[in-house]
Amino acid sequence: MEVEIRPQVGVGPFRLGMSVAQARGTFHASGPFRPVADDTSPGQIVLRHEESGLDVVLGFTRGALSGVELFRFRNEDADVRILFDGLDVFRTPSEDLFEQLALRGHVIEEDDLGFDALPELKVILANQSSHEQPVDEEGDPLYYDYVLVADWI
Repeated sequence: MEVEIRPQVGVGPFRLGMSVAQARGTFHASGPFRPVADDTSPGQIVLRHEESGLDVVLGFTRGALSGVELFRFRNEDADVRILFDGLDVFRTPSEDLFEQLALRGHVIEEDDLGFDALPELKVILANQSSHEQPVDEEGDPLYYDYVLVADWI
């Protein structure tokens, strides 16, 4: 499975600005994701890709999709790729991804909390998961494990 991040547009089949009903129709029609909980008038919908453990959170403001959060998969062997500008966000070491995005002309703002923002694209990348993820020799997370694509940051 490949899911493409499209800044200022959405993630995979989910488009910023779509209604709750449209989002529900999209994940029911697209197959690989299932809702974790059901709410008739949600502020958010939490979806999971069972095979990989990838979580997707759809956030709504005034009934319109305003943000999509992706949480890195838990099954390292799963055939899942989350692509941003042709790069696999959750399988490319975060330092390499950071450098590649900078080489492609993206402005990246770092903060002391572990969040890297691409403000002109309204995207945030982080490696602050509470789940066990691969680490480097010093014990630091090897990959980003969180992405937010929003209509504002």
